[in-house]
Amino acid sequence: MKKYIKIARPDHWIKQMFVFPGCMFAILLADRTRMGAGMIWTILLGFVSTCFIASANYVINEWLDAEFDKYHPTKKYRSVVTEDVKGKIVYMEYAALTVIGFAVGLAANKQVLFCEVWLWVMGILYNVKPFRTKDVAVLDVLSESINNAIRLLIGWFCITQMQYPPISIVVGYWMGGAFLMAMKRFAEYSMINNPELAGLYRKSFSHYTKELLLNTAFFYAMCSSFLMGVFLIKYKIEFMLFVPFVFGLFCYYFHISFKEDSAAQKPEKLFKEKKLMAYVLFLVVLFLILLTVDIPGLEIFSMYELINTK
Repeated sequence: MKKYIKIARPDHWIKQMFVFPGCMFAILLADRTRMGAGMIWTILLGFVSTCFIASANYVINEWLDAEFDKYHPTKKYRSVVTEDVKGKIVYMEYAALTVIGFAVGLAANKQVLFCEVWLWVMGILYNVKPFRTKDVAVLDVLSESINNAIRLLIGWFCITQMQYPPISIVVGYWMGGAFLMAMKRFAEYSMINNPELAGLYRKSFSHYTKELLLNTAFFYAMCSSFLMGVFLIKYKIEFMLFVPFVFGLFCYYFHISFKEDSAAQKPEKLFKEKKLMAYVLFLVVLFLILLTVDIPGLEIFSMYELINTK
């Protein structure tokens, strides 16, 4: 059964950590008197549920992509391509992961279950014909990266079910995911370095160029930075000092995407980028510092009235 466990990609569960910023934002912003009891337990259930639904999506992804992955320099070695994997067992595994994911999501709360169903539906839209949004340029990135926003909502609803998060942070999180996905596409396209072969591997690559991928990634980064900036500064003016360092994070990830066999192609391995992890840790520490201190004079940047010269 090892090959069937492998296609569920449990090593990719680390990517479900995107749930936790949603928890953090809810703790910071939501009315604490309206937060649910047993938050730690609910967070654990939400995380586990997301892992199982993500694995269900991975299973159907690998099974339906087998005929295309054989054209990819590294994915052609996946077990679905190289080994005798039975379709009947694959679909049973997909159903089992789905049922477990939904059951655990329901044990968390109804809002988490709704988001898990949404995450599962996006997996169908992304992978299954006649939808298969992954074959359509630009839509492939947007439809896959919206899963980041769904994870944010899962984390939020693990903390509170009585309030909704600001739309700026949800869409900003989505656009941040779109930037990551566009740079992943760029890294893959650059590694294959053959437009015809790239088109055989992924149909959307038939309509992409390196320039288009970089331009769209730049657009997503600007959208995400703007919306995250609006949210942060509106919440606490001191966070205006945090925003330039967020820009630096986008720039550093952009740099990583140009490396040979870049970790941008496999986000689950980004933790091996020690400089990137150190920078993320620095951002967390800076965020917590700015959250707890008040810096005199910065309120001038939030003034609505014109300053009189006399």
